[in-house]
Amino acid sequence: MKPTSSDLTRCKWPSNALAIRYHDEEWGLPQHDDRVLFEFLILEGAQAGLSWDTVLQKRENYRAAFDGFNPQRIAGYDRRKLESLLRNPGIIRNRLKIASAVKNARAFLSIQKEFGSFDAYVWQFVGGKSRVNAWPSDKRVPVRTAESDAMSKGLKKLGFNFVGSTICYAFMQAVGMVNDHSVECFRYAQVGRARRPRA
Repeated sequence: MKPTSSDLTRCKWPSNALAIRYHDEEWGLPQHDDRVLFEFLILEGAQAGLSWDTVLQKRENYRAAFDGFNPQRIAGYDRRKLESLLRNPGIIRNRLKIASAVKNARAFLSIQKEFGSFDAYVWQFVGGKSRVNAWPSDKRVPVRTAESDAMSKGLKKLGFNFVGSTICYAFMQAVGMVNDHSVECFRYAQVGRARRPRA
């Protein structure tokens, strides 16, 4: 008999249906699509100082407001567009965070041009393949590592902001650069099987 969702052992952090779905379907799964990587980078920056649940609740609104996280379009946003975003109740209306999305889109396009893809750039910080950790459920997972420190420093040097080491580590966890599911979690092994070297 196939276990139901409620029967499964998970990491302790998902506390509602939306977070559980995100945990079960996305978090920690190795991601190599540049547009999706850009989306996570912007959302992790938007989350700074807030809860991830807040961002998840507004995620679809962000996709609509930011043209599906198309970096080419976002890089061309003018003052009028920024002002309209600040009036949008469906997103986090923080002027600095909204402006940083435009700044980061431009830096993102520069990285694609220089390195071939954003994927190629960010995955170099873990040697091109997922780092597999083995945290028991009662162990506190770090919020930053030497790798996230290096990624943060590199991104800032290339013109990004809202990319501190803690934000970078949350990004690395989300896109599967590290597998930080607890060893008891049913997704730990699934994500491990899904990991593959960067194409």
